[in-house]
Amino acid sequence: MSSAYDYEFKTIDGAALPLTTFKDKVVLVVNTASACGLTPQYDGLEKLYSDYKDKGLVVLGVPCNQFAGQEPGTEAEIKSFCETRFNIDFPLTGKVEVKGDGAHPFYKWAQGELGEPAVPVWNFHKILIGKHGEALGAFGPRTEPEAPEIVAAIEGAL
Repeated sequence: MSSAYDYEFKTIDGAALPLTTFKDKVVLVVNTASACGLTPQYDGLEKLYSDYKDKGLVVLGVPCNQFAGQEPGTEAEIKSFCETRFNIDFPLTGKVEVKGDGAHPFYKWAQGELGEPAVPVWNFHKILIGKHGEALGAFGPRTEPEAPEIVAAIEGAL
């Protein structure tokens, strides 16, 4: 049986980022964009991360330019934007595709595990991964990071 730990991203700085890095942690994987109406969700994501990181939560931002071209920048521009505008402290990957034939293998796996709810329909779609690499659930783009259902799912997984 496969798990999220079978997949690897690149960090926003280009280094290898195997998801085994987060073994025994709960990971909220979020496809992000800098020029989206939902971009202010970065604040909620950072608050979630700071509130729960000591208990074992990792928020993983995954920049994607597949939705209305709302993440057009380079990795360096994205990193700078996130750090200066939102004081993002959680890890960011390099830019990838999250749906369709060119989707990153992690997203194809998540769809296989969770079905249609795991397929991002817009920026700031969230996939929750449990401590053993299992796909626990998906939350749509308009579900705020600090929504009760996300907080309850995170607390239940921790």
